[in-house]
Parts: sequence; structure tokens; C-alpha cells
Amino acid sequence: MLKGLGGLGDMAKMMKQAQEMQGKMAQMQEDLETIMVEGVSGAGLVKATATAKGELKGLDIDPSIFNGDDKEVVEDLILAAIKDAQTKAAERAQEEMGKMTEGLGLPPGMNLPF
Repeated sequence: MLKGLGGLGDMAKMMKQAQEMQGKMAQMQEDLETIMVEGVSGAGLVKATATAKGELKGLDIDPSIFNGDDKEVVEDLILAAIKDAQTKAAERAQEEMGKMTEGLGLPPGMNLPF
């Protein structure tokens, strides 16, 4: 009966896949809020914890670095740890996105969402 409708069957299948993809994207966004990454600087003296979405959640500073003369060094270590956490968060988010899009047959390197 649908034989004479041409590609409408394929269109319905594509729409269903798009809806499934939308649901997976929403779930992945939620998951990225619970995945934690840690950035480190100063050989572990400063650690920044962030979600895979890049939201800073914690900062751990070894008390041994608190010396009034080293204020700029401490500030640099804190910034470095935060940047490291943000970089790791972006990498993890991209990794999670790659897992989700593997089965879609998209060309390599094609980033979603657009």
C-alpha cells in the first residue's frame, strides 16, 4: 500500500532517527553536568575540579604554597589549574559526543551540535 508513496517511508524513518538523536543529545547534556574532571598545576599543589560542561565545582590548594611573597605564583598556579580543568572538560565533552554520534554515519570530524 505504501509502495506508491516513494520516499515517504524513508522520510518517516529519518524523522524518527532525528527525534531519537534529540533525546540522546538531551540526555548527554544532563550527563555532562555530572561527569567531573580535574585540572592540576604546580605538580599537584593546585587542583581544580569542573564538570564536563566546564563549570568549576571545586578548588584544592596545598597550604604549603601560601607565602606572602609568592602571591603572583599562587595566582598563576590557580589559573593554570582552572584552565587545565576547562581543557579536560572540553575534551571529555567532545569524547562523549563522539560516542553518541558513532553510529550515525557522519563524516569524521563533523562536530555536533551544529
